[in-house]
Amino acid sequence: MTGEVVAAVDCGTNSIRLLVARAEADGSLTELTREMRIVRLGQGVDATGEFAPDALARTRDALADYVATARALGATRIRMVATSATRDARNRDEFFAMTRTLLGHVQPGACADVIAGDEEARLSFRGAVAGLDAADPILVTDLGGGSTELVLGTEGVVTHAYSADIGCVRLTERALTSDPPTDKEVDRGRGIVVAELEVAAHRVPIETARTWVGVAGTFTTLAALAHGLTTYDPARIHRSRVPIEQLISLCRRLIGMSAAQRATLGPMHPGRADVIGGGALVALLVARRLAAAGITELLVSEHDILDGVAMGLVH
Repeated sequence: MTGEVVAAVDCGTNSIRLLVARAEADGSLTELTREMRIVRLGQGVDATGEFAPDALARTRDALADYVATARALGATRIRMVATSATRDARNRDEFFAMTRTLLGHVQPGACADVIAGDEEARLSFRGAVAGLDAADPILVTDLGGGSTELVLGTEGVVTHAYSADIGCVRLTERALTSDPPTDKEVDRGRGIVVAELEVAAHRVPIETARTWVGVAGTFTTLAALAHGLTTYDPARIHRSRVPIEQLISLCRRLIGMSAAQRATLGPMHPGRADVIGGGALVALLVARRLAAAGITELLVSEHDILDGVAMGLVH
């Protein structure tokens, strides 16, 4: 409804994010606030199968603040989606009980939704491409902490999608364990990514894309670095373009750096410095595959699944 304020929360493996927006008469959303915290909910889940107590506590603290912000801005409806790490954890009931308690302060009965891969793909695509000047077919790559979604669509409709179990946190914990990673570790990580991309290629004809759109923290940070920003500036990153050869070169450099070296880079979030090498390896190998198919640049969107969730609440 026009004028209604809604809140969307996306809880991933590495970060938890908030969007509060107001519905306008033309069906668009006016952003009231957008926030992100790196809480590393998926810390160690790949190895232990459970959420660590500290990770749950960090997530609880962030979500409590988000709920307070949403209430202060007048939100009457809220939806929280949880993806990769939450699907895998044995102690997920503790996580859900916590979200039910906190989200209920905005909308009674609300609880985090563990969304299936097809809904995640649809929401990510819808949010990412809204307002973009891009030629169809569009390939959206949502590179998260635990998984990477490859979504192909035309005229705003998803035609193919695949969720690969390769994200910046998961790949770092599986393969890039030294700081900086050794050549052997990088080779192992490359093998994991290549294998996943081969599977993805059978589900999503990525080589047919005319536009490549990257969303989430790895891609937006890569864009900030490529454009020489000294601080992170979402307005300059959103809808910006990075030549694919420049992107490949930047990814190579980040993979070989230590976390301390990455942390000195101006727009680098301190909570991302230790895992962006894993994200850069995924981005590098996707970029190479697309470059071979004729894609010449990456188009970066600051809008993603959060925007898709918010749109769903008001439409």
